[in-house]
Amino acid sequence: MKKNKDILFATSNKGKIKEFKKIFKDYNLFSLSDFQIDDAIEDGNSFFENALIKAKHGAAYSNKYTIADDSGLVIPELNYEPGIYSARYAGDAASDLDNRNKVIKKIESISKQSLDAYYVCVLVGLRANDDPMPIISEGKIHGRVSINSIGDGGFGYDKIFYPRGFDLSMAQIDSETKNDISHRAIASKNFLLQFK
Repeated sequence: MKKNKDILFATSNKGKIKEFKKIFKDYNLFSLSDFQIDDAIEDGNSFFENALIKAKHGAAYSNKYTIADDSGLVIPELNYEPGIYSARYAGDAASDLDNRNKVIKKIESISKQSLDAYYVCVLVGLRANDDPMPIISEGKIHGRVSINSIGDGGFGYDKIFYPRGFDLSMAQIDSETKNDISHRAIASKNFLLQFK
């Protein structure tokens, strides 16, 4: 295990930081906001490319070990949307509600109640922005998206995503269970095995 337990998590998304702090509980996790670092411009063509862009950006400005994630919802029947555009699916300034509503409208437009979907998370860890050996990890959770939005927890698409094997939306599942089954949890566990 690394002696220095400080890690920059290259995001300013409070929901993600909250989840990752629980998963990386043995480390001192910082966000971009803690160092007044702006978000990177995500112009990659894949979850991996965007995670790498964010990790390089964070490492360059912080001089700390940096982990970045790129995650999103993938709905195969909707041409694999929203995919890498999950956070800005309904526009650059879109809220979580705007994004969920766009998905719901698309499901209704093909006269369905729900569609198979999965959440994906790719993590990239760098010792420096020119680290030639990044740690790369991936996690997925399969389920379905529904036109029924329910639950008070989580963020993003959690209110309309129902994981396989559950009758609850991700937003209804308690945080302890979520931090065990989520795409971010799976990617993080794989990451920590390599990091340690």
